[in-house]
Amino acid sequence: MKYRAIIATVLALCLSFLTACAEEPSEYVDKSQLTYDQVVGTGLANKCPRLASSRRGVIEVSPDKIYKIKDMCLQPTEFYVKEEPTNSRREAEFVSGKLLTRSTSSLDQIVANLKLDQEGKFLFQEIDGIDFQPITVQLPGGEQVPFLFTVKGLTAQTEPGLENINTSTDFEGDFEVPSYRGAVFLDPRARGLASGYGSAVGLRASSDDEKFEKENQKSYKKGKGHISLQIEKVDQVTGEFAGTFESDQPSDTDLGTKEPEDVKIRGIFYGRLEEPAVEAEAAT
Repeated sequence: MKYRAIIATVLALCLSFLTACAEEPSEYVDKSQLTYDQVVGTGLANKCPRLASSRRGVIEVSPDKIYKIKDMCLQPTEFYVKEEPTNSRREAEFVSGKLLTRSTSSLDQIVANLKLDQEGKFLFQEIDGIDFQPITVQLPGGEQVPFLFTVKGLTAQTEPGLENINTSTDFEGDFEVPSYRGAVFLDPRARGLASGYGSAVGLRASSDDEKFEKENQKSYKKGKGHISLQIEKVDQVTGEFAGTFESDQPSDTDLGTKEPEDVKIRGIFYGRLEEPAVEAEAAT
């Protein structure tokens, strides 16, 4: 009887432990409070916080105030590149790519303004943060595609008729994609936009040939991207929210010397809404 009582106690403890751990706890960690040694080598800097799967609250907002979204983080988990088919009868389709960039693929510490207008539509405006990361993915055939993962200048909005932020709130909008290469970048033949040679060294006699013109004439070109964010978890006590995103944007053009490829990125995101410090009327 004594052993049966001990076994029953152990089983009860195990059951209570499993029940308590059934919900994934919040993984939010204030990285600003950690030292370099506490973060380096852990992969923490590239991971977004996550909320417990059961959090389905609402965040009440007022239409006469501008709110701040802070510590927003976007962590990509899937990458796809549109690839032209070898058969002309088939349409181009997105092919899954393998991430080659190590632990520097996430966007973090993003700050944005959020406002609810009189029509019940949320307006999102990104204003600051680590809002771009150079990334390279490799396709099954071995081709490597570099691009600048970003949400720079993102302006997004929701459908009208909303009163608060909940698990049915979806944002959609456009953003700017800066050039992957800078103006002083030099290609393997020392040609650049703001520095370097005007044509490839060793090809002086034919440097004006039409087939070299595109490589010689560098240009800084910006692109446009589109993103949708679906909020799936909300903590009304802390103002935290999390969900998934899907972004479409162009790849690198190597300073205008090649056509960009269409890139699709999917992943998770996290953000925290703070009470406004000023009235919307005063801010405008």
